[in-house]
Amino acid sequence: MSSGLWGYEGTEGYAAGTDLTGYRVEATDGHIGKVDKHTEDVDTAHIVVDTGPWIFGREVLLPAGTLTRVDTTEKTVWVNRTKDEIKNSPEYDKDRHTGDRAYRDRIDGYYTGGTAL
Repeated sequence: MSSGLWGYEGTEGYAAGTDLTGYRVEATDGHIGKVDKHTEDVDTAHIVVDTGPWIFGREVLLPAGTLTRVDTTEKTVWVNRTKDEIKNSPEYDKDRHTGDRAYRDRIDGYYTGGTAL
């Protein structure tokens, strides 16, 4: 991915191999849920957030490049997006998120402002 969104480079406090599953996720304007899954795979690194009751149990995919900080003591990650940006993100598709380049490009475009939904 040319945007650099699909890697943890620049995420303060992140160390390769850290299991983020179960960590709280904080947007720039408040809590959005917890990490349900994450990966460090090259060019597809991301977290999947279970938003719980906030947006009716919807899961959202956040590219690793949206994370700004990880606190392993507090088990919390912070992302550089607002709750509305996350709420309006493309639907997470568990069957397409890693192998479908067009789907990843759509996610990439949304978070970089490059394309419309």
